[in-house]
Amino acid sequence: MTQKLKTLIPVNKSRLHEEIVLQIEKKIISGELAAGDKLPAERELAISLDVNRSTVREALKKLEMLGLIDIHHGDGIYVRNYLESGNLELLKTLIYMGDRINVGILANLLDVRRIMGAEMAGRAALYRTEEHLSELRSVISSEIEETVLEGDLRVHHIIGKASGNLLYVFILNFFNQVYRDYGYLYFDDRDNSRRSLKFHHEILEALENRDDTRAKNIMADVLLYTEERIYKKYREINGLS
Repeated sequence: MTQKLKTLIPVNKSRLHEEIVLQIEKKIISGELAAGDKLPAERELAISLDVNRSTVREALKKLEMLGLIDIHHGDGIYVRNYLESGNLELLKTLIYMGDRINVGILANLLDVRRIMGAEMAGRAALYRTEEHLSELRSVISSEIEETVLEGDLRVHHIIGKASGNLLYVFILNFFNQVYRDYGYLYFDDRDNSRRSLKFHHEILEALENRDDTRAKNIMADVLLYTEERIYKKYREINGLS
């Protein structure tokens, strides 16, 4: 097992534990460290990385929180099967594992967003309050094409709150962190920005009328269109057929 970690490099002193996490995380996800493998002891890792043991301990706690390792005191540190134990936070590494976005993971994320987003829009139409409508009107009335990405994130967040489903709001928060990094693939096109502004007015009207069927259909259509445009732009930028 020590042999597999020989390619670990001394880390930048300003971000010690974060860099350790990233290095080991990548080795686990790439398969270089397999489920069941035993990692070197804390002391050995500290020596190989040229850091103190408290820094290694902090990194190991983070890796355990991500579902990547199990720490058995008195026995050792073992790699877990991340497909069985990983969580949403781990998706960030999966998406940005190489030099460019992992389009397969991005596709999975957009697919889940579309399916859940339509259902939550329908619920929002049924459960929204006047306060939710007021928030939506405030965001929509102040939007311009140049700032539509942030406005779009706010609209979806308010719809999530209006649905009454806290889990969806948290998932949406995670999605928005990632979306800020690739939203330009969609919103750099002015036609798409104008289309989103139109969508915001339509979804507001559906919520005002408590029309859950229309809200679902509007959300499903816009998210499918967004998905398709993002794929098309991504492939153009990266020279993919």
